[in-house]
Amino acid sequence: MAERKIQLVKITHVYYKYPDLDKAVAFLKDFGFTEEKRVSDEKIYFRGYGTDPWVLCAMKSDKPEFGGAAFVVESEEDLKLASEIIPKATKIYELTDAPGGGKGVTFYDPVDGYPLHLVWGQEPAPMLDIPLPHEPVNYPTEKNRPVNKFQRFQKRPAPVHKLGHFGVRTTNFAKAYEFYCKYFNFLASDLIHDDKKIDRTVFYRLNRGDEEVDHHVFFFAEGATYRVHHSSFETHDFDTQVLGHDWLREKGYKNCWGVGRHVLGSQIFDYWYDPFGLIMEHYVDGDLVNASEPTHISQAGPGSLHVWGPAVPGEFLPKD
Repeated sequence: MAERKIQLVKITHVYYKYPDLDKAVAFLKDFGFTEEKRVSDEKIYFRGYGTDPWVLCAMKSDKPEFGGAAFVVESEEDLKLASEIIPKATKIYELTDAPGGGKGVTFYDPVDGYPLHLVWGQEPAPMLDIPLPHEPVNYPTEKNRPVNKFQRFQKRPAPVHKLGHFGVRTTNFAKAYEFYCKYFNFLASDLIHDDKKIDRTVFYRLNRGDEEVDHHVFFFAEGATYRVHHSSFETHDFDTQVLGHDWLREKGYKNCWGVGRHVLGSQIFDYWYDPFGLIMEHYVDGDLVNASEPTHISQAGPGSLHVWGPAVPGEFLPKD
């Protein structure tokens, strides 16, 4: 057993690999990312408007591929501990070309071998000054917007604020669950079992004590083969999200699923395919929890994914 758990503070960024970086960049900008640093024609960092120095690194590759997500650890000691106790973890290395600098350790999922990353010492970025609506809402019996004050919006991509979560399909739920609970301060917000009472899906939040955290930052569900499911990015509000939906639709991109509202986490979701078939999500209005909230147990079923929105498309939960 680990002497102590590696303390994760937040999720911060993801890596994606693309065979056509120009096509990827066009999509990422239409999705609402801001190009932060172009290291070369084969590696580009993108940020949101929040304080993370970057939230996505796009790299040139022979095929489209998920390159893993990264979590900020609490201290350099956590980074050192990870390099020592996690099987096949790398030594500590410098994030030499990344905005915000810092140090990192890479390790690999014990079931399916995809990379994950831990970082420490990044310099926060100043928030981008992006105009965002904060208009009061009028309800039938509660009118909050002043008289003669109008709602007017700009057509544009939905600006990304931060990386909220990512998810994968694992080929061995029990082994993956044991590993992530053993080494890290993950706490299950929801555990989903099948009709035989066998757990098949988990939504993990970070155990930060009394600190409010997102309902989940990482999920995995068991399936026959490994695949990344999606990465999810927070945007400002519902109007901003739907304006972004229309922007992507008018640009000719393929919607995967949305707009709708999830049950677990409560967020309003909108899933899109990038030009290579990888899924990205915009979300707004997700739940916050702390360590006092117990793990919720439920059985998978047709009503567990969303409370309103389009029917779940078959390709969202492929069986292959």
